[in-house]
Amino acid sequence: MNTRTTGLLLAAGAMATVTGAIAHHTSAAPTQDPGRLRGEIRIDGSSTVYPITEAVAEEFRRVAPNVRVTVGISGTGGGFKRFTVGETDISDASRPIKDTELAAAKENGVEFIEIPVAYDGLSIVINNDNDWVDSLTVDDLKKIFLDGSPVKTWKDVRADWPEVPVKIYAPGTDSGTFDYFKEIVAGDKGSIRSDMSVSEDDNVLVRGVSGDKGAIGFFGCAYYFANEDKLQVVPIVNPQLNTPVKPSPGTIESGEYAPFSRPLFIYVNAVSARKPQIGSFIEFYLKGGPELAAEVGYVKLPAEVYQRAGKNFAAGRTGTQYLDDKGKKVHGPILDVYK
Repeated sequence: MNTRTTGLLLAAGAMATVTGAIAHHTSAAPTQDPGRLRGEIRIDGSSTVYPITEAVAEEFRRVAPNVRVTVGISGTGGGFKRFTVGETDISDASRPIKDTELAAAKENGVEFIEIPVAYDGLSIVINNDNDWVDSLTVDDLKKIFLDGSPVKTWKDVRADWPEVPVKIYAPGTDSGTFDYFKEIVAGDKGSIRSDMSVSEDDNVLVRGVSGDKGAIGFFGCAYYFANEDKLQVVPIVNPQLNTPVKPSPGTIESGEYAPFSRPLFIYVNAVSARKPQIGSFIEFYLKGGPELAAEVGYVKLPAEVYQRAGKNFAAGRTGTQYLDDKGKKVHGPILDVYK
């Protein structure tokens, strides 16, 4: 049985029953035939999360053909801009919601439920003809990507590398992937250089890096796994282990691929969750999404995280678990965050 079939069977099982807890806390519809569901579901946001959500939406359409599901890819930041003013029902995000986005949601009366859906390993990629880079450190990445960097050729990064011009391909600044990369490489006060080729479409970045010998770029691991024949992934030196590590399902889940392993999310408008088709879609996502996430190249979260997220959704628990009661950021492994 292939993973798509497995995911479909799991998700179809979810459609058989919309739990009593959901019905009680979010006023979603009680048990019903999914084929009788009607309405629309508006989704936008991260291009990284898009392959998972689109795979779930594709399977959902099979069992609920009268529900219109649209999935956009305006980037995590772009998605939150729409979500926090109530334009969409669900927002795909490759990072937790920011303070400013949380404030916008509050100002506009938008409450939400945060649901982690998978692990990603932000992947640094180079052209297949690049035969000099065997690994990079975070300090190397700082040399290449920080604003004001004098790096123009690979020789400027390391003296024994060739004088081949460096061409950078990166997600747009509305992307959660860009935000995450910036946080790791530039920190809170630094900035990333502007002389890059940027796109919210990761497939455009794949084509750019694969067509330029001196190119370097970054995006979610699923886009690398889907294009391994066109690109090389660069092992990144784990700062604690001092060892180069490639992104793989095992190294991402274990956290060995550091510091670029991260969780991915969907955010659900709490009012929208009361609609029968949307409550059912989220149940469908929680049941079938882990298998479908693995199928499209991401890594499943620990089962306990999905269970806890499911309980949060059933209870209608709103807000983010990445800010504490005092508004301070919460860091750490996702199992610790989702206690």
